[in-house]
Amino acid sequence: MNIGGDGKVLGGATRELWRKWLEARTHWCDTKSDEFEQRFLIELVSVVERTGPAFDRLDKVVATIREECE
Repeated sequence: MNIGGDGKVLGGATRELWRKWLEARTHWCDTKSDEFEQRFLIELVSVVERTGPAFDRLDKVVATIREECE
């Protein structure tokens, strides 16, 4: 189990989602798309960015626990 790596996968998937969203915005650009972006996507990106360091710290904690239990 590599929790830090999982955080990087989540970050990469979120960046890919944002890239796809920017492509979609070329076809769907109205007040509802603005609302969708503000209400869901910007918040999602913000939360995922903040969780990256937490994934790394959790990975270190789990590694320490494993070492101490061996």
